[in-house]
Amino acid sequence: MAKDVRGKALADAKRAQLDYERKLKAAREERRKSFARAQKAGSSLAEIGEAVGLHRSRVGEILRGK
Repeated sequence: MAKDVRGKALADAKRAQLDYERKLKAAREERRKSFARAQKAGSSLAEIGEAVGLHRSRVGEILRGK
């Protein structure tokens, strides 16, 4: 019984990790797209960075997918 409980708990942990990774990837892509929209609308990297609390160089990295 203990092995069964442990196995279920490990399967649940694996599922939770995969779900977390999927959501994180989607959130990063949405952030990149929103930065691109702001840039296309005329905002500079510095302005975007100031609005979101990041350095302009980090905003540039995010826009390049890094």
